[in-house]
Amino acid sequence: MKKIHQNVRRAILIFIDVLYPLFKNVMSLQTFRYAACGGINTFLDITLFSLSYNFILKKHNVHFAGLTMSPHIASLFMALFISLPTGFYLNRYVVFQQSGLRKRAQLSRYVLVVGISILLNFVFLKLFVDYLHWYPTISKIVTTVIVIVFSYISQTFYFFKQKPTVNAS
Repeated sequence: MKKIHQNVRRAILIFIDVLYPLFKNVMSLQTFRYAACGGINTFLDITLFSLSYNFILKKHNVHFAGLTMSPHIASLFMALFISLPTGFYLNRYVVFQQSGLRKRAQLSRYVLVVGISILLNFVFLKLFVDYLHWYPTISKIVTTVIVIVFSYISQTFYFFKQKPTVNAS
């Protein structure tokens, strides 16, 4: 399993780093890796949301344990079921490799940030779809842009914040 992880990580880094020279005058390697991994995971999340909404749920409410969930909210959770662990993997092993934090600390911080992101997704989807009557996939895209800004700031300055190095001078 460890060998598979190393091969997957190496392949992702090679793919991303090959494209970096096109952007090196604009951003650091870590920022580029964050943008690339985030873009891939965002594309995955929106695709899963759209597929869930349109083809799995077929735009119908979900009835479960006496509760009714609108299809756009159920699709949000269905997509997160895959994009949450994928996002953690990409951030931990591709973007923020040198954070100096233990995996447990990173995971707990990531879950906190994702929890807030889920709340933001929920609130903005409800606002855009239920109150402003926007189409759900467009609402998800706009919501995602808002959440990306929050996520980048929180992950850079909190979630994978690097420990300061101490000079022995």
